[in-house]
Amino acid sequence: MAKRRVVITGLGCVTPIGRDREAFWKAACEGRSGVSTVTCFDTTGYDVRIAGWLPDFSPEPLIPPREARRVDRYAQFALVAADEAARDSGLDFAKEDLDRAGCIIGSGIGGLQEIEEQKTVLLQRGPDRVSPFLIPKMMANSAGGLIGIHFGLRGPNSTVLTACASSSHAIGDAYFNIAYDMADIVFTGGAEATITPLGLAGFIACKALSKRNDEPARASRPFDRERDGFVMGEGAGILVFEELERARARGARIYAEVLGFGATCDAYHITAPEPEGTGAARSMAIAIRDAGLAPADVTYINAHGTSTQLNDVMETRAMKRVFGDHARKLAINSTKSMIGHLLGASGGVELVQTALSVANSVVPPTINYENPDPECDLDYVPNVAREMTVDVAMCNSFGFGGHNASILIGKLRN
Repeated sequence: MAKRRVVITGLGCVTPIGRDREAFWKAACEGRSGVSTVTCFDTTGYDVRIAGWLPDFSPEPLIPPREARRVDRYAQFALVAADEAARDSGLDFAKEDLDRAGCIIGSGIGGLQEIEEQKTVLLQRGPDRVSPFLIPKMMANSAGGLIGIHFGLRGPNSTVLTACASSSHAIGDAYFNIAYDMADIVFTGGAEATITPLGLAGFIACKALSKRNDEPARASRPFDRERDGFVMGEGAGILVFEELERARARGARIYAEVLGFGATCDAYHITAPEPEGTGAARSMAIAIRDAGLAPADVTYINAHGTSTQLNDVMETRAMKRVFGDHARKLAINSTKSMIGHLLGASGGVELVQTALSVANSVVPPTINYENPDPECDLDYVPNVAREMTVDVAMCNSFGFGGHNASILIGKLRN
């Protein structure tokens, strides 16, 4: 079966630097940080007290207060971002064959906040006081289910959990569902809300986080020699994928074409990446091959770029392994430098940014890049956005468990 062409026609996001697509894009191009001191719970005794979080987030008017009590924060993010993506796409659901419209979402954890709150209820008040909404709120697939219900999408609907690669694997599944004629429209991306007492404590225990509590805006510094760990973030990034000819027929605006996807496993360690980046390199190479392109065709990479010692060196080595001399001609950035690491949602938000870069010919900067690391010696678009034509762009996500995913998108041709 010949592959059908897939395009991006709608974008929506909820992030620490913007509660919608336009605000996010403006702040990203300006190089603004969304990292701040956590005040939503008592962090006394915590070695890390900063995150890319969303103070005073409200899902209204989309989700009224009574209904919001039945929806975990991570799923609220997903619904708000999906609603924006739907409006941006211009889809008229009354005219669509909703049996051919689906939703494939990624989340690394799901409803962590609800789990924590109800465990407290159980211990303090007993099992008969646990909320009947615990299970539907904690389910990692509740975001995808709720988006399907909200829009009446009756096609493929699934949820992917592969740690920090969750969104990107979901996006790959969405791409293949359309490319191989299982659906015509798919909402895809991811959502995460893990800035909770247990979530923060758990990542502190992993010794994965930056401890720059006194300068939160400077804490996430991918590829910089002085990086000391990643910064947790929260939010959602949702995209609308469509088959090309039907999108053209309805006059849809097309941000970019989805060209290829690759996925591999390091099979090395449950948290640490394989040091030489062999798994990550194979993921990138597979995506390029799937697109029918050569490494030299790629213009820009939105790197996984976590700001950890191990990841940034590994990813740099992997890019050199795949691209050879062309690696030094690539523009590379890390959106995480501004919003922190959204874990399972990171691939969704970062592909939103990458699609906007393709459409607007601008690559936002990697902020806080001040001290070059001899082992990270490529062009990371330091500190200032760059105007440039982005013909073909790659978006990388690598997760605990050794999960690797690479997505290739580009300007629509012929």
